[in-house]
Amino acid sequence: MRRLIMKNKVSFKESISILVVMLLILGLGVIKFGLSPQTPVLVVIGLLVLWSKIRGSSWDDIHGGIIDGVKNGIVPIFIFILIGALIGTWIAAGIIPSMMVAGFHMISVKWFVPSVFLVCAIIGTSVGSAFTIISTLGIALFGMGTTLGVNPALVAGAIISGAIFGDKTSPLSDSTNLASAIAEDDLFAHIKNLMWTTIPAFLISLVLYTILGNTGTSANMSNIDTTLNVLNSHFIISWWAILPVALLFICAIAKIPAIATLILNITVTVGMIFIQKPGTPVKDIAGFIENGFVSKTGNAAVDALLTRGGITSMMGTVSLIFLTLSLGGLLMKFDVIQTAMTPLTAKLKTPGAVVLATILSGIGVNVFVGEQYLSVILPGKAFKEAFNKRGLDNLALSRVLEDGGTVINYLIPWGVAGAFAANTLGVSTLEFLPFCFFSLLSPVLSIISGFTGIGLKRIDSKKK
Repeated sequence: MRRLIMKNKVSFKESISILVVMLLILGLGVIKFGLSPQTPVLVVIGLLVLWSKIRGSSWDDIHGGIIDGVKNGIVPIFIFILIGALIGTWIAAGIIPSMMVAGFHMISVKWFVPSVFLVCAIIGTSVGSAFTIISTLGIALFGMGTTLGVNPALVAGAIISGAIFGDKTSPLSDSTNLASAIAEDDLFAHIKNLMWTTIPAFLISLVLYTILGNTGTSANMSNIDTTLNVLNSHFIISWWAILPVALLFICAIAKIPAIATLILNITVTVGMIFIQKPGTPVKDIAGFIENGFVSKTGNAAVDALLTRGGITSMMGTVSLIFLTLSLGGLLMKFDVIQTAMTPLTAKLKTPGAVVLATILSGIGVNVFVGEQYLSVILPGKAFKEAFNKRGLDNLALSRVLEDGGTVINYLIPWGVAGAFAANTLGVSTLEFLPFCFFSLLSPVLSIISGFTGIGLKRIDSKKK
């Protein structure tokens, strides 16, 4: 592949200046002015293209950077489109309503929020996909929380935190396998070593959700009864709804790829609709897939919760992902990220400093590029040698990559995961961010481990 030819190599100060300007534009646009992330990201791309042309880049170089960035996201984009179709058909088939009804009977009302966190964590570990948990079980639990009158941001935070825990600790998770592969260590040894920071983050999160989420034993019981009556009257509530859910587990155990799993699940769900409602027009089925389900129960709260899904509902997220990946591709093509990271490795003298720098780099890539996988890949490649020189095992690196990379993307409004979660649950990233305790605690605990040495795997201790 032809490398980018510029008049002068990008300097460290220049790369830092570019990243600072980017952060100001993105931060002011999203936080100060409350804009959707698409516009600030597009502005940054425009300025970056202008800068690259001034520096002597050709249009072929610029187009190549965009293509290189976007091609890495083609599969996730396709998965998001399928998830939109899945949500629409799951509601139409009564699967999500059935999950809500079952949940009201099974989950403690008094301890609803910690229950949400635990359920998402347990099932997430089995499925290995945070996106799947958020877009299926998460929607049902969010609807229950709204009925109970619990702060939507708190419920969203519990759902996302539990889903991330499951994604992080599952051997079926793409991100967990990626971190292990980049660090070149054993997958199950990596998951075991994760527990040094993951278990404390899990327990502290559970305590916080228990304290903040105590709704009382009789909280909004009338709302629950009303919602149950509406769901039973307007949707097919059946134990058959467990079939598509079980199918997710079966496909996960069989290690069937996400795209095939989702297509199979949508097909089975559409079959359920035809069985439950014989004579359903094909046009209606296509409408559920393309535009989502439109709830018409007459209950405003239920209609607001269950009018969602469809391919079109994902287009905002897809457009943001496309722009973010384009930005990341340009930054990589012009060596901006690499130039900013490389000098750090030579100045790291202690294990704690190496861990801190890697965590900050993972967070930085999430902020500036908005892509979860790159937040693992780039710091992993940049700091691997530094870890080994400080006597740290590859397992220490893979754990830090998860703590500072994988879990942080959900907290970035323009990040792939953050945008997906916000769009799916209908709560903005900045609203649920303070309640995403697991994501907030993981990097902090990892840094503490780095400076104290507690749980920090060293090369000579690998077999101990």
